[in-house]
Amino acid sequence: MKCMQRSLTPLVILCVTISYSFGQIELPAPSPTATFTQKVGLTEVTINYSRPSVKGRKVYGDLVPFGKLWRTGANMATKISFADDVKIGGKDLKAGTYALFTIPGETEWTVIFNKNYNQGGTRNYSEDEDALRIQAKPVKIDGAIETFMINLEHVTPNSAMIELGWESTIVHIPLEVSIDERIMASIERSMRISPNTYNQAALYYHQSGKDLNQALEWMNKALELHEANGRNVFWMYRQKSLILADMKKYEEAIKTAEVSLAKATEAKNDDYIKMNKESISEWSKK
Repeated sequence: MKCMQRSLTPLVILCVTISYSFGQIELPAPSPTATFTQKVGLTEVTINYSRPSVKGRKVYGDLVPFGKLWRTGANMATKISFADDVKIGGKDLKAGTYALFTIPGETEWTVIFNKNYNQGGTRNYSEDEDALRIQAKPVKIDGAIETFMINLEHVTPNSAMIELGWESTIVHIPLEVSIDERIMASIERSMRISPNTYNQAALYYHQSGKDLNQALEWMNKALELHEANGRNVFWMYRQKSLILADMKKYEEAIKTAEVSLAKATEAKNDDYIKMNKESISEWSKK
C-alpha cells in the first residue's frame, strides 16, 4: 500500500500542476498598455505607457496631486524614445530612451526626461538621473478626456507637439528635430545616381525656402536627363513653373506651365491640366 502511494505521488503533483496552469484567467488590465510610434521628419519617436481612466474621480489636485512627482500614466513609468538627437522646449536632448515624469501644477507643469527608464512608479526616481527638465503650461478644454492619452500632434517635417491629455486638461510639449544635415548629406551622396535625385533636391530647396536659383538649376538638370530618355514628365515642368513664379519670373513661369499643360494634355491628366490653366491665368495678371 505504501508503495502504491509513493508511485502515485508524482502523478498527483502533475495533475495539480496542470490544473493550476489551466486555471489561470486572463483579465483586462484596469490601465491598459499602449505603444505609439510616429516619425517626425526623419526621426522615429516611440511612446510606451499605461492608460488609466477617470471613472468618475477627480484627477488633478486629487488622484494626481499638484506639486508631486507623477509617473505620467499608470503602472510602470512611461517610456519615450527618440531615434536621433532632438530639442524639447528648445533644449537639447540626446537620442535614447527616457522615463517621462511630470510634476503637475495648477498653472505650470514640470516635464522631466529621466535616464532610468526601466522603473515602476516613482519610488526609484532620482533627480540626479534627469537628462532634461522643462516647464509647460496646462490648457483647460471644454470637453472631457476619459482615458489618459499621450499623442504627437501638429506634425511638420521638423517639429511636433507632444500632448498629454486627461480629464479636462491638455499639456503641450514642443518637440523639434533636425533634418537639414541628413538631407544635405543624402543629396551629396546620391546626386549623380538618378535624375529623380535632382528633382527631390530641387523640391526640398523650394519647399524649405532655400536657394531658389540652386533649386532651378537642379530641376533643369532633372528635366534634361528625363527628356534624354524620352519621358513625359509633365509634373516636373509644373514644379519648375512654381519655382520660377516664386522667383517672380512670371513670363518664364507661364511658358513652362504651358509646356506642362501640353504634356499633361497628352498624358490625359486632368488634375495637372486644371492646375496649369489656373496658374497661367493667375500669373498673366502679375
